[in-house]
Amino acid sequence: MDPLLLVGLVLALGLVLGELASRLGFPRVAGYIIAGVIFNPRVTGIVPPGFVEGTAPMVTAALAVITFEVGGTLAFGPLKELGRSIVLLALGEAELAALAIFAGGFLVLPFLVHLPLGGGFLAAIPLALLLGALGSPTDPSATLAVIHQYRAKGMVSFSIMGAAAFDDALGIINFSLATAITGAMLAHREASVFSVAEPFLIILGSAALGVGLGFLYHWAVRGLRRTQDGILIALAVTLLLLGYGLGSLLSFDQLLVTMGMGITVVNLRRRRPRIFQLLERHVEPLVFLLFFTLSGMYLDFSVLARYLPVVLLFVLLRTVGKLGGAYVGATLGRAPPVVRRYTGWGLIPQGGIVIGLALTAKGIPELSPLADILVNVIIGATVIHELVGPFAAKFALQRAGEITAP
Repeated sequence: MDPLLLVGLVLALGLVLGELASRLGFPRVAGYIIAGVIFNPRVTGIVPPGFVEGTAPMVTAALAVITFEVGGTLAFGPLKELGRSIVLLALGEAELAALAIFAGGFLVLPFLVHLPLGGGFLAAIPLALLLGALGSPTDPSATLAVIHQYRAKGMVSFSIMGAAAFDDALGIINFSLATAITGAMLAHREASVFSVAEPFLIILGSAALGVGLGFLYHWAVRGLRRTQDGILIALAVTLLLLGYGLGSLLSFDQLLVTMGMGITVVNLRRRRPRIFQLLERHVEPLVFLLFFTLSGMYLDFSVLARYLPVVLLFVLLRTVGKLGGAYVGATLGRAPPVVRRYTGWGLIPQGGIVIGLALTAKGIPELSPLADILVNVIIGATVIHELVGPFAAKFALQRAGEITAP
C-alpha cells in the first residue's frame, strides 16, 4: 500500500477517535493512541513493520516542536514566584521515584526474573540501579496536550511543566551515574572521574546549544521585523530540526536542546512571543495527532506480556515515588496545598527520552548482560504509561480546578 495513503488512513482514524474521545469526556490524545494501536503491525498487521520504522523522522520532528513548547511555558516571572518549590518538587519526585524502584527491585527482582549475574539480592543491584535511574524522567507531551485541550491554567499546570523540564535533566544525571557505577561493578573496576562528570558536561552542552539557537531565533525575528506568521513558524521549525540534529551529532540530549531553545525564546521578551500562540493555534493539532498516533504504532504488547511482572513492579513503584516525592518536595518548598496534592499525577506519563536512555545501554559492553532486560522492561512500561498518562493528567488538572473547558 502507498505510504502516503497509509499516513492518511492513520491520521483519519486518529481524528475520528480523537473527536469521539473528546465528546465522551476523555483526553483527545487517548483516541489518537488507540488509532495508532489499531494500525500497530504487532496488533492487526494492517501496516507493515517497515512503514513504522520509516516514520521515525516525523516522530522526531513532532517531539522537537512539543519540547520547544514545553520550554515556552517556563517564563522567569512565574518561576521566580514558584521557583524554589518547583526545584524541590522536581528533586523529590525524580529522586524518590528512583529510590523506590531501586529498593523494590533489590528486594523483588531475584524472584521475578532470571538475572544473568546469578541469584540472590546482590545480583539484582546493577539492574535495580539502572531501572531506578530510568524512573526519574517524565514525558510532558501527553500532559501538555491535555492542558491545551482543556485550556487548563494555574499553579498545578505550571508546576507540572516546570518539574518535567527539571526531572529530564535529573534523569540523565541519574542514569549516567548508574551506568558508571554498574559498569564498574560488572567489570570489577573503579568508576572514573570522567564517567561521573560526563552527564554534567552533556547537560551543559545541551543547554548551551539550546540557548544559542534561542538567541539566533530572537535575532532573526528582530531582523525580519513585520514578517508573516508562516515565516515565523518555518524559522522556528527549521532551527528546532537543526538543533535536534546537531544535538544527536554531538551526543547531547536533543530534548534538552529544543527545550532550552523554548526557554530562551520565551524569556528574551517581556511579552510572550507570538510564535507560541501560532504553534498552539496552527501547528500543534497536527503535531499531537502525528506524535500520538505514531506512538501507538510503536507500542510492543508482546514485550509487555513477556516481562509483565517486572513492568508492573516498575510502574507501581515509580507511581508511588512520583506521587510521594512530589508531595514531599512541594511541602518542603512551601507550595500551595493544591500543588502538593495533584502535581505528581501529571508527572506519570513517560516515554521518549527514557527509551533513548535505555537503548544506550546496548552500546556499553559491560552492561550487555542486562541491556535486553532493561530495554524490554522500559518499552513495556511505556505501553502502560502512554495509555494511562493522559487520564492521570486530566485527573490532576480536574481535581485542581484548572480545567475550564468541557
